[in-house]
Amino acid sequence: MRHRLFLILLALWVNTTAGVIGQQDLGVLSKDGLVVCTSAPACDAGASVMAQGGNAVDAAVATAFALAVTHPAAGNIGGGGFMIVRTPDGQLTGFDYREQAPLKATRTMYVGKDGQIDGSLTRAGYLAPGVPGAVRGLAMAHARFGTLPWKDVVMPGVLLAEQGFDISPALARGLNREIAGPMAAFPASVAAYGKPGGGEWAAGDRIVLKDLGKTLRAIATDGADAFYKGWIADAIAADMKANGGLITKEDLAKYVAKERVPLRGTYKDFEIVSMPPVSSGGVALIEMLNILEPMDLKSKGLLTAEALHLQIEAMRRAYLDRARHVGDPDFVTVPVAMLTSKEYARKVAASIDPSKASSSLDLGKDIVTVTSAQEPDQTTHYSVIDPAGMAVTTTTTLEGSYGSHVVVKGAGFLLNNEMGDFNRKPGETSVRGDVGTPANLIDPGKRMISSMTPTMVLRQGKLVMLTGSPGGRTIINTVVTIVLGVVEYGLNGREAVDLARMHHQWLPDRVSIEKDTGPSAEVLAKLKSMGHEITAGGRQGDAHSIWVAPDGAVYGINEKRTPDGKASVPRLTSPAAGR
Repeated sequence: MRHRLFLILLALWVNTTAGVIGQQDLGVLSKDGLVVCTSAPACDAGASVMAQGGNAVDAAVATAFALAVTHPAAGNIGGGGFMIVRTPDGQLTGFDYREQAPLKATRTMYVGKDGQIDGSLTRAGYLAPGVPGAVRGLAMAHARFGTLPWKDVVMPGVLLAEQGFDISPALARGLNREIAGPMAAFPASVAAYGKPGGGEWAAGDRIVLKDLGKTLRAIATDGADAFYKGWIADAIAADMKANGGLITKEDLAKYVAKERVPLRGTYKDFEIVSMPPVSSGGVALIEMLNILEPMDLKSKGLLTAEALHLQIEAMRRAYLDRARHVGDPDFVTVPVAMLTSKEYARKVAASIDPSKASSSLDLGKDIVTVTSAQEPDQTTHYSVIDPAGMAVTTTTTLEGSYGSHVVVKGAGFLLNNEMGDFNRKPGETSVRGDVGTPANLIDPGKRMISSMTPTMVLRQGKLVMLTGSPGGRTIINTVVTIVLGVVEYGLNGREAVDLARMHHQWLPDRVSIEKDTGPSAEVLAKLKSMGHEITAGGRQGDAHSIWVAPDGAVYGINEKRTPDGKASVPRLTSPAAGR
């Protein structure tokens, strides 16, 4: 009897365990639409707008304004970004709301009396910001595709700011570091984000941002002109004038967002859609994929030295071309067709030795002038899809974490520090990673180069994936790793997002690779023996993505590398439901 009971219990355990093991984590499944981003309240805000009948663009705009409240390190109305929209009938378009240099900007404004770049001027303070583009760009996208009234899509962010929200452990840590560190020099910033009564923020505390709420309510009521021509513009200009900044009311009034045609490339039977210049992301992504397509990486293995070496070499060459050629297309001619062609990729690939690392210095000796700081990485990406199949992939940024650390007095929002993305010293390209080539030098009204890479993957005209990431210059390489996971290795979306990432940006001539899920010690040793300088450790990117399985099931894939991300389905879960 005991023996029979044991066999019954064993059978039950085996069946139950097999069911659990067989349930692979593919993400959050939804037929009703998805919003996937780095902040749960912001995702819920976007999803609630979709639940009210809004489409993917409505939800994306709502998410953006909510992120400006709940994710101050990168969510913004004082910065800029890029968005790609795919309509249910397959039309594609992109929105460029990258920041611009103020009209008083000069090419040498960040070069000190000693002739060296003064990095402190672009890390923080009133000379660091470019003219913000986010509000104008979001308004343009909404005017083109939105279905709900503008006020309805901005209101969730308004109410999150006015009524407050409970802060997460990660946000509490970030605010405490920021207020005690870079923000301490700016009283308006400490007033906006410091804990009332003093002390440190703790998880579960409720933060209310009244000035930001007032600003967002004005934008909700009066549209983007409230920011660019109304009292908010007055506040920005007055704060700049009082503190030695350059942005004026004229700069704000003249800002124009751009609707641009996305770049389209192919990899085997997949189509790759990404952002054109002034973003360098789409150009570099397609160039790398073109180089790698004939190399049959899958046959070499997923995390082998042979496969990783070829990816590093493709990265090295694409980033060199980025330094040589990419800038604002309204100011310089970018040879996009050449850089994204299969023919050019074959010529570039011919210089790759499959057994030995190339010298970045030798490859770029025509532009390197100094042979003796990488971009900051606080950006955020989110992906949205609605039940009708409209899809949006968006990357937005303040540049460094908390941007310039400057909050506009009386308006409650942080300004970016994007001016550091320009080439800050004409003619000086160094092995440290500073670039001084002409295409991205500072000019009044010019947009600075970006690495943001909001991307769509299609197959036979059907959506396969929406992805993108923060990470400064690492962004493009994060995206290429995810895309290769799907289009070359046949991974599902969750596997591709979880795949270990690496980065090489031409100069400095070194490779960083995630350690925890990365290649083995033997593989790292082999890469070093091939001549690569390797650093293993840390994490790279924050790729909140959406994957469409071959059977048509849609999965939201929040990033496991960061603690606050979420994939939200349309329910009335944001404060907007009770407005």
